[in-house]
Amino acid sequence: MEWLHIISFITVASLLVISPGPNGVLIAKTVLIAGKQAGFVNILGFMAAFYIHGALSILGISIVILQSAQLFLVFKMLGALYLCWIGIKSLISAWQYQQHSGTITSQNRYADNDKKAFSFSRDFSEGFLTNMLNPKVSMFYLAAFPQFLSANADIYSAFMLVTLHALINLIWFSLMIMLFIRLKRFGQNSSLQRWFKSITGVVLISFGVKLATLDNMS
Repeated sequence: MEWLHIISFITVASLLVISPGPNGVLIAKTVLIAGKQAGFVNILGFMAAFYIHGALSILGISIVILQSAQLFLVFKMLGALYLCWIGIKSLISAWQYQQHSGTITSQNRYADNDKKAFSFSRDFSEGFLTNMLNPKVSMFYLAAFPQFLSANADIYSAFMLVTLHALINLIWFSLMIMLFIRLKRFGQNSSLQRWFKSITGVVLISFGVKLATLDNMS
């Protein structure tokens, strides 16, 4: 594989990762509710989904989904419903949130909340499903991904590009987690937390609605 193809892929993949989308909103919600450990588990879910998308693209299954109106509709609506569901959960969490009282310090209170909220299986599956149930990711691996492979590229070269995409994702969202952790320390006011959860919930629902109206060729 030529270095020009690799550099070009890194550039395009980086732009795709840093562009606003459901992944970033999910990270913000998760870090706020369950802490940085849960956020990193979300990232593991993202990365696993990239490998599945890459495998589907290499095997040619993605093109079957995109060319079948019925399969595309089912896949699209599953993704839309899932985004709306986690958005609604964030809204419910926001309005059920109650400020703790007593002699517990803010730092210990948030540590306790993080510990109670963390669940590896849940946080991994949220990251995985958010990235997996997104037809636009499939479109990227179908339309753009093959353009970076030379005619004689083998399966190892293809998965090397998927790995680069996953590493870019890891670096970018790790930086986001560090940022949100700092913001969380400055925003431990219960009202601010509630409004932030509300905003992330609304944004996730809007992504779900936008995905539901996505056309096959968009």
